[in-house]
Amino acid sequence: MAAAVELLGDRWSLLILREAFYGVVRHADFRDDLNVPRSVLTDRLGKLVRDGLLEKTEYREQGARARHAYGLTKKGRDLAITLIAMTEWGVEHCLDGHSPVDIVDRKSGQSLRVALVDEEGKEQPLTRVALKVKGQY
Repeated sequence: MAAAVELLGDRWSLLILREAFYGVVRHADFRDDLNVPRSVLTDRLGKLVRDGLLEKTEYREQGARARHAYGLTKKGRDLAITLIAMTEWGVEHCLDGHSPVDIVDRKSGQSLRVALVDEEGKEQPLTRVALKVKGQY
């Protein structure tokens, strides 16, 4: 957990990643959506690229200069469950259960939530969780 906090532990990085999950890829769109200072955004995007969470690709609109887009890498996409869990916690404890968005199954439209499941796919309550030091138990 400490390693993850070291990598992701500032507000702007988490918000940039959230926007990337929403499909934002352009510097100007990140800036507009987050109201983040340009220098802070440039710094955080560079860090997220160096850390392998985003990849930077060049694009050019007709008649315009080359620009860069920032897309999630596999490492970045693998944060989805973590960010969804943080969202659920925020809705419950910061927004009194009232969320402006729902996470739903794309096909059925049913609400989804993060859960702890065992190797057989059966949901387990938090009271059953224990930390196991590798090689012991």
